Amino acid sequence: MIEAVFFDLYETLITEWENGKKKADFSPASMLGMEQVIFKREWSKRKERRMDGSFSDAKSCLVDILNALDTPIKMDEINNAIEQRKKAKAIPFQSIDEKIIETILQIKAKGIKVGLISNCAPEEVLEWENSSLANLFDTVIFSYEVRCAKPNKQIYDIACTNLNVLPVHSLFIGDGGSNELYGAREAGLMAYHATWFQPSFISKKISEFPKLKKPSDILKFIKSNSYKTS
Repeated sequence: MIEAVFFDLYETLITEWENGKKKADFSPASMLGMEQVIFKREWSKRKERRMDGSFSDAKSCLVDILNALDTPIKMDEINNAIEQRKKAKAIPFQSIDEKIIETILQIKAKGIKVGLISNCAPEEVLEWENSSLANLFDTVIFSYEVRCAKPNKQIYDIACTNLNVLPVHSLFIGDGGSNELYGAREAGLMAYHATWFQPSFISKKISEFPKLKKPSDILKFIKSNSYKTS
């Protein structure tokens, strides 16, 4: 019996990519006068702390990077980079695939609860409340708010507790970033690999989980004899 379906956000419900390119042409490294490879290294090193709320916002993270590199801090450059980042992160929320919305509505019509579990920093989800997705979910878990991130078992436990459902009766749907599918499985949920936004060469890198080629494929698992909901 399926009681709930939990979704990842980026590259599952929304995407930053279109025709093989980022929708937003944004380079914080150049704005801060840094080499791209150095910025990417330092930004990646702080990913866990950005996701779990250790850094209160992007500004505190950028200041930490510049301090670590003994680089002069120019707040106008930092503020400009942050504003551009906010704009870039808002773009994916402006064009939600109708097939995704329709699938979520069909899941809810079956009496199944729907939740979101997203690894994110505050500036990445500012447009969530203004999106067509916001009112569809019974619980929304942003990692920075609950101070833990996927694949930590705790974040899945929080989501299930919020909806008063058992992990064994829940599905998790995600593109596989941050080892989220492995985390979901370890937490007791049934994990499925959402590939509709992924190039095949990327989706092939994850082979241990059933693949969903389009959003409506979720309904097949719910309707199947193995996962009856009534």
